Amino acid sequence: MPRHLLKAPIELEDVTGYRWKDGLLGPDEPDPVGHVCSTGLSPFLLLCDHAGRLIPKSLGSLGVSPADLARHIAYDIGALGVSRRVSERLDAELIYQRYSRLVVDCNRPPHNPTAFITTTDGTTIPGNLNLTVPAAAMRLSEIFYPYQARIEHVVRTRLAAKRPTVILTVHSFTPWHTDYPTPRPWHLGLLFNEDRRLADALAEEFKIAGDLHIGFNQPYALENESDYAIPVYAEHRGLPGIELEIRQDMIAEPADQINWGDRLADALRAALRRIAPELV
Repeated sequence: MPRHLLKAPIELEDVTGYRWKDGLLGPDEPDPVGHVCSTGLSPFLLLCDHAGRLIPKSLGSLGVSPADLARHIAYDIGALGVSRRVSERLDAELIYQRYSRLVVDCNRPPHNPTAFITTTDGTTIPGNLNLTVPAAAMRLSEIFYPYQARIEHVVRTRLAAKRPTVILTVHSFTPWHTDYPTPRPWHLGLLFNEDRRLADALAEEFKIAGDLHIGFNQPYALENESDYAIPVYAEHRGLPGIELEIRQDMIAEPADQINWGDRLADALRAALRRIAPELV
């Protein structure tokens, strides 16, 4: 079993709101966790791990240019707007992360080297070079663990109340990447590891429209050692779950985010009816 699944469960009260004295986040800086529709009745629990691109003032810009901080390397463009729309349409709880993945990637196990990325899509991140253990621990304590603790608390609370729960994470990807020789043709990627129930059902729903190029585990493969949310909160609990990857050029504008949110909400409801009609 992967190391991050052997870790003791995170307790919300242990880490939420904790900030190091003279540490990473100042008292006037936003909480890392965004949480909306907390009383939503939908079985879907939405997560947006790369929603924001904030960087703590204490880290400056990590040595990254403003132009690069506006790129996909800093956050998932359009993902939060889509997530908010799906949340509204389905009355679904949404938890999202406000700080840039360049500070710490909240969809990576902390021991994975890409949790503190040093080079991405052709850009070096100077502020992550030669990162010390105390500096990394501070980022984990003030950003990563409060976010994970909120999710853990919500999932446990829902399960204790015997509420049906389906985990849905929303991401976006670039139409091209320096590590790949050709453009990425997919409009939507359906990512899963051990449980493909929801992916298959969603694919069937989108086939009806016939206007999308769907990829299974594209442009990335979801794995225990490289991903966090779906393995930890869904699959090892036996809950249905899926990571959605939407090509960012299709959701860059607010109107497109609303359109995609509407489309996903309809497809998700129909897909859930296929695999668990009692939950709809």
